[in-house]
Amino acid sequence: MTVLTHGRAVWLMVAVTLMWATAGVVTRHLEHARSFEVTFWRSLFTAIALVIILPLWQGRAEVTRKVRQGGRELWFSGLCWAVMFTAFMVALTLTTTANVLVTMALGPLFTAMVSRFFIGHRLPTRTWAAIVVAGAGIAWMYATKLEQGQMLGTLVALCVPLAAACNWTVVQHASAHGHKVDLVPAVLIGAVISAAATLPLAWPLQASLHDISLLAFLGLVQLAIPCTLSVMCARVLKAPEVSLLGLLEVIFGIAFAWVGANEVPAPQVLTGGTLVIAALVVNEWLGWRARSLQPA
Repeated sequence: MTVLTHGRAVWLMVAVTLMWATAGVVTRHLEHARSFEVTFWRSLFTAIALVIILPLWQGRAEVTRKVRQGGRELWFSGLCWAVMFTAFMVALTLTTTANVLVTMALGPLFTAMVSRFFIGHRLPTRTWAAIVVAGAGIAWMYATKLEQGQMLGTLVALCVPLAAACNWTVVQHASAHGHKVDLVPAVLIGAVISAAATLPLAWPLQASLHDISLLAFLGLVQLAIPCTLSVMCARVLKAPEVSLLGLLEVIFGIAFAWVGANEVPAPQVLTGGTLVIAALVVNEWLGWRARSLQPA
C-alpha cells in the first residue's frame, strides 16, 4: 500500500471536501423524492456501501469485533451520526444549500463549547472571540425576515453541528480514558439507524429511478467513500489542518449549487457566512501557530 504522506493527505482531504460538497446540487435535481425519503435512500445506500467497504479495508472479523466491543460510546457516536445524516438532508429540502453549509460550519465552535461545559476543557480567549464573531455572522444571516420554511430549515440544520459537537466530545472523553472509538463503524451504525428511523416517515416511497440513482451516488460518493478517506487523512494530518480543510466544503458546496442548480445565495448569507468562515480560520490558525511555538 502506498504510504500516505502529509502532502498526499492534504490533497486527499481536498478531494474529500469536493465529494462532501455535492449533496446540495445533487439534491436540487431530484424529481419526486422529498424530505425523509431523501434521507432514507441516502442512508440506506451509505450503509450498503460501508458493509462492502469496511470488510475489504479492515477485515470482516475486525469490523465485527469493533462493533461488538465498541461499548456505549460507539453506539452513542452512531446515534449522533444518525441525527447528522437525517437533519442534514431534511434541512437541504427546506432551505438553501448556503444556509445549511454555513450553519454546519459552526461545528468546531459548538464542539469547543460543549467540551468546555461537559468535560471541563478550557477555551482560550481567541476561541471565545471566534464564537462571538461567528454568532454575529449567523445573526446577520437570519436577521431579515425569512420564510417559515427557510427558518425551519435553519433550525433543522442547527441539529447537525450540535450532534457533531456531542459526538466529538464523547469520542475525546472516551479516548482520554483509554477507550478509543473507531468512527468508521460508528458511521455505519448511524447510517443503519437513520435508514430504519426514516423509512416509516418516508412511506409510501415516491422516488423515481432517476432519484434513486442520484441518492445512490450520494450514499456512495458523497458519504461512504469520503468518510472512509477522511479517517485515513486524520491519521496523518493534525486536527486544525482537518478543520481548516473541511471548511472547503462550504465554499465548494455553495459554488456547486450556484453553478449546477442556479441557486444564488442571498447577499446577507454571503456576508454572514464570510464572518463565520473568517472566525473559524483565524481561530484555528492562531491555535496552530501557538502550538507550533511551544517547546517540544
